[in-house]
Amino acid sequence: QVTLVESGGGFVQAGGSLRLSCAAPSTISGINTLAWYRQVPGKQRVLVARISSLGSIDYADSVKGRFTISGDTTKNTVYLQMNSLKPEDTAVYYCQARLYGSGFMYWGQGTQVTVSS
Repeated sequence: QVTLVESGGGFVQAGGSLRLSCAAPSTISGINTLAWYRQVPGKQRVLVARISSLGSIDYADSVKGRFTISGDTTKNTVYLQMNSLKPEDTAVYYCQARLYGSGFMYWGQGTQVTVSS
């Protein structure tokens, strides 16, 4: 099964920074959007940030001004720079690639981000 590969999670104190990276295999083509989601135990996975093939970017209100998404849908790579981290940012972060047309979504296995107070 094809999955995306994430890296860059870890443990950081409040106010610190982390950078997440995600790469989709070259066998995946026709990516329309690349996104980061996060999930805490017992809650639904929620969108953090998304970038489209046209360059449009969306952020969850809770991360605006602190997180920056970048990437290239033609190169199958996406990054998430996370600054001024808060304990409430603690979650498993997942990378998603969504295709044109079918809208099929590929997911990564997730990377843990833990922010201590």
